[in-house]
Amino acid sequence: MQTKEDVYQQLQQILVEDFELESDAIRPDANLYQDLDLDSIDAVDLVVKLREITGKKISPDAFKAVRTVEDVVNEVYALMQS
Repeated sequence: MQTKEDVYQQLQQILVEDFELESDAIRPDANLYQDLDLDSIDAVDLVVKLREITGKKISPDAFKAVRTVEDVVNEVYALMQS
């Protein structure tokens, strides 16, 4: 079973490799839209990537409240526990 730290590491890897972000910009409190400059299309792409990792369907509604890297980690971790 994965820990939140594992989820964070995977998310960081996705953001660096697929979204070409600097790894040092990716912090738990970084805002996806303001700090990391993701847009709504990036958010959809991120949901698709996370679905590949978790093997679970991620509802777009669950992601509407997500604002920070830590929010993403918490959502994905909760999904993996269910």
